[in-house]
Amino acid sequence: MTPNGTLPPYERRPDVIRRTSYAAIAAEADLSAVPTSLHALATRVIHACGMVDILAEFEGTETAAAAGREAMEGGAPILVDTPMVARGIIPSRARPVPVVCRLGDNRVPDLAEALGTTRSAAAVDLWVPMLDGAVVAIGTAPTALFRLLELLSDGAPRPALILGFPVGFIGAEDSKHALAAFAPRWGVPFVTLHGRRGGPAMAAAAVNALALASDGSNDLI
Repeated sequence: MTPNGTLPPYERRPDVIRRTSYAAIAAEADLSAVPTSLHALATRVIHACGMVDILAEFEGTETAAAAGREAMEGGAPILVDTPMVARGIIPSRARPVPVVCRLGDNRVPDLAEALGTTRSAAAVDLWVPMLDGAVVAIGTAPTALFRLLELLSDGAPRPALILGFPVGFIGAEDSKHALAAFAPRWGVPFVTLHGRRGGPAMAAAAVNALALASDGSNDLI
């Protein structure tokens, strides 16, 4: 508030907000430890959360962005753990890509009960027929990421890319460590943010970095 109790002036122009936001990230973020191929993706994730310091926890394989773009250009589905992730994904202008969330499937409650797990994890079992070559984006549930890794360990089809951004105090940190440990053994590229932080906005931002690059767009937000 200003001294006289009125609201301060603020920037209203979308192009200026876009340009200055990314200029601020470029000035503040040290991307030297991030593979060059992931700079755009990391920048979008920073923009989604407003925290430059997440770079200390950011990890991804050098081929992750290329693998994700190639999969999308080929029409592969994007498999997400929650509707919140799905709603944050910007549709590709050049080639629509299906975004699939099975959490609301009517088979999920019974499957979760039978497996003794969360609905988010049970919904991952319904990805299996679409998993081969897909882009996976997990932005909420650690149990979903753990279940995906279990299925892959048991021989499920390999996705083209796993974006692991589950958030929370129980399981998030461990699930992301497991992703970083096991995905390279299977030859599956991945991107993750170690620790408790994550969330749907970050997962969707990571997908958008790939989708917009895939359709030739230079949009930043």
